[in-house]
Amino acid sequence: MSNETTDETTDPNATTTADQSADTLLGQLQADIESYRDLALRSKADFDNFRKRAAREKEDAVKFANASFLERLIPILDSFELGLNAARAGASADNSQILAGMDMVAKQLNDFLVSSGVEPINAEGQHFDPNLHEAVAQEESATVAEGVIIRQLRKGYKLRDRLLRPATVMVSKGPGK
Repeated sequence: MSNETTDETTDPNATTTADQSADTLLGQLQADIESYRDLALRSKADFDNFRKRAAREKEDAVKFANASFLERLIPILDSFELGLNAARAGASADNSQILAGMDMVAKQLNDFLVSSGVEPINAEGQHFDPNLHEAVAQEESATVAEGVIIRQLRKGYKLRDRLLRPATVMVSKGPGK
């Protein structure tokens, strides 16, 4: 047997290597902790953003749930108003009660639309806005400035802040040359 003992604690090189290894391991663990902390914070922020977006989408879904129904109702209202205008043009004493009844129905329809958040777009005399109006023609006009709506051919409607149907309009070119 040999009297040599191998004691790592007495070897100065072994202690330095163990300290370096422990420091490296500690540094790696701290980097991992920071990485996981950052990941947790990002995940929390992503979840908060998701929750806010989901709440906003739910609110919009409730707010605009009747949009397709109202979009289908508007052409019926247009036809009714055309019929009402024709009845007014040919009004006589014989059909005055019918005309009064049709006026009441028109008022009820308009009140229903207003209570549902639908508002008509009043375009005549306004500056043309492609977000609200659909121009079908331009016309020269000595009295109306360029880019101003001369006539509204079909009403447009908005549901709260969302466009249901643009107003169909005729826009002024300005005075002729």
